[in-house]
Amino acid sequence: MALALPVAAHAEPELSDGPALREARKLAEQPPVAEPPGRRPPIDHSGRKLRGKASFYGEEFRGRKMANGKRFNPDSTVAASKSLPLGTVAKVTNLKTGKSAMVRIEDRGPYAQGRVVDLTPKTAKKLDMIGDGVVPVVVAPVAVPQRSGGAKAGAGAAEVPASTATEALQQAAAAAPPEEPQARR
Repeated sequence: MALALPVAAHAEPELSDGPALREARKLAEQPPVAEPPGRRPPIDHSGRKLRGKASFYGEEFRGRKMANGKRFNPDSTVAASKSLPLGTVAKVTNLKTGKSAMVRIEDRGPYAQGRVVDLTPKTAKKLDMIGDGVVPVVVAPVAVPQRSGGAKAGAGAAEVPASTATEALQQAAAAAPPEEPQARR
């Protein structure tokens, strides 16, 4: 379940059996929370798990600009969240099937009530949700970019292999934006 994304050479955070992993384990033990209501909830840098529903992007979004300024590719592992910081690496688990996939938050949305994440068709296939369209999920952040720079291990870091969590922390630290761009949909 490794997430193959480029890693910045200057980012060196690692997850060992230290304070970061202990914090991740504490977060993993807490029950998932529902995303705050509203179209633009506050950005959550805590690393807590979210529960709600997942949907996936339609073909009409191919090539459109995402909140990070890049073009949407339906064959990638990017995802949209209203409340997780851009650059967050997360483990998404379909509660109907138990299947999980790793994603990187690069866009804002979904804007339908109760939905916490929009996935690419590629990720939706991995989670076996194409036929259902919308499924209940838990989103467990593995690595969360922080406002001050760097990244924090989230609840999902305790649920994935240490090498996956370390890679995610490096990527999230490199992606830590100084400010969150607003969605344009």
